[in-house]
Amino acid sequence: MKVLLDMNIPFKYAAMLTQRGIETLRWPDVGAPNAKDEEIMTYARENNFIVLTCDLDFSTLLSITHDLKPSVVQVRASVLHAERVVDLVTSALLQNKDELEDGAIISIDLKRARLRLLPI
Repeated sequence: MKVLLDMNIPFKYAAMLTQRGIETLRWPDVGAPNAKDEEIMTYARENNFIVLTCDLDFSTLLSITHDLKPSVVQVRASVLHAERVVDLVTSALLQNKDELEDGAIISIDLKRARLRLLPI
């Protein structure tokens, strides 16, 4: 399982996820910081990444295109809770591995994670 961190995810999340056994790559390490969401989605799809973002636009794109990939994990919690958020993301990734491989959106807040299978 590989996770691509969108521009709006704090850099420290990459190291924290890696420490928890999740392979991560930050978008700025492979693409332009001002890239359109479609470009990030294409890269993630072509390279078998799950997109980790705070942006709702990725889910909207999946809804419009009815694509099965890439899977998206949306963080809907304050970055002030970094440890807690990364723990929740790690848990959601591991618990929903099969669904994410097939195509899914997971929305995470401090209370729960909600899964939606693709296509929408």
